[in-house]
Amino acid sequence: MSSVYDFTVQDMQGNDVHLADYQGKVLLIVNTATECGFTPTYADLQKLYQDLGDQDFEILDFPCNQFGNQAPGTAQEIHTFCTGRFGVTFPQFAKVEVNGEHEHPLFTWLKKEQGFAGFDPNHKLTPILTKMFDEDDPHWKQSADIKWNFTKFLLDKNGQVVARFEPTADIATVVRPAVEKLL
Repeated sequence: MSSVYDFTVQDMQGNDVHLADYQGKVLLIVNTATECGFTPTYADLQKLYQDLGDQDFEILDFPCNQFGNQAPGTAQEIHTFCTGRFGVTFPQFAKVEVNGEHEHPLFTWLKKEQGFAGFDPNHKLTPILTKMFDEDDPHWKQSADIKWNFTKFLLDKNGQVVARFEPTADIATVVRPAVEKLL
């Protein structure tokens, strides 16, 4: 696979969606969860989408239940929660696995293109995440695996990964300027 356009994913109803449909757009691909300490990130993502969505920019939301079972429910239940609580209007897709034996090929490719970027040392949840991962695997930082919910991959208009933002990256001060640079 040479670009994101080579992948097919499923929408909330289980229908195939060819990512080539997003050709020529800047993409932010995010694995999400509805019952996570980072769930308020949905509001920040929606603001970003409201501000830049008319400039060839899309956020593609992939719920994932692999991190503490924090994305329970069906895709439709997740969508109802996101639209009701955060006013989400960006595209949401079927649940996926982002690590391990059953990970979606899209996320295999994304991780190969951009490894772990490191947590923001100033974020209030960084010490908790670091402690948890240190206790589980002392070499966790070397793995390209997605560490937690709300990891974001930024892709240019040619379908190439240009950046990875961990859940602790601030949308307004870190992610938005990177998106704007590509627009």
